[in-house]
Amino acid sequence: MRLLHKELIPEKSEILYHEEFTDDVLKRDFEIRGGKWRTGDGWLIGENPDNCPGMVISKRNFTGNVMLDFKAATIPPCTHDINVMWNGSWNEEKNTRDVAYVAGIQGWWHGKVGFEKSPDYRLNVATQIFDFQPGKIYRVQAGSIDGHIFVIIDGKLVLEVTDPDPIDTGKFGRVGFEAYCSKLKFTDFYVKRPYWEAVSEKYQPEFS
Repeated sequence: MRLLHKELIPEKSEILYHEEFTDDVLKRDFEIRGGKWRTGDGWLIGENPDNCPGMVISKRNFTGNVMLDFKAATIPPCTHDINVMWNGSWNEEKNTRDVAYVAGIQGWWHGKVGFEKSPDYRLNVATQIFDFQPGKIYRVQAGSIDGHIFVIIDGKLVLEVTDPDPIDTGKFGRVGFEAYCSKLKFTDFYVKRPYWEAVSEKYQPEFS
């Protein structure tokens, strides 16, 4: 997968975490911080009717460059907001997400694939070009390499952005799932260390 100045090779990426979602795994490895979350048939199922992040977050920190690799779908009649975070943290005093990278599909109120940087939300990127189908299962690969954020859906790059002030990935490392006035399901979840190779970019003349 070609990014700006990088060739991302997911199949060579180191697996940091992978477990089938069960009640025991949910209890052992995650904390529910909003909404209702349960497991069933290998899926993590989240429901949150409120206009705020209903989150389940990892107990473990996955520091450094990470990529979340998973399958997800909305659960009809829900039509929006499949959201995840990485390189994240939690503000215990305010009981809200703190420093984090956040990406989503069919969100931002107008059906966009998007990205935002918490907690100040001054870095936001979004596009409406992705043809989202409610209830369809998508494979999503979302993550970052030294502040170079990417979102890949079903093998196609749909969003990338470079953060001029990257999160300190050695300090922040929690990952999580978010339902925002939505009902969702996730499965085949991996946390990976993205493998990439530098690429020298140039054009070849197309005319003479």
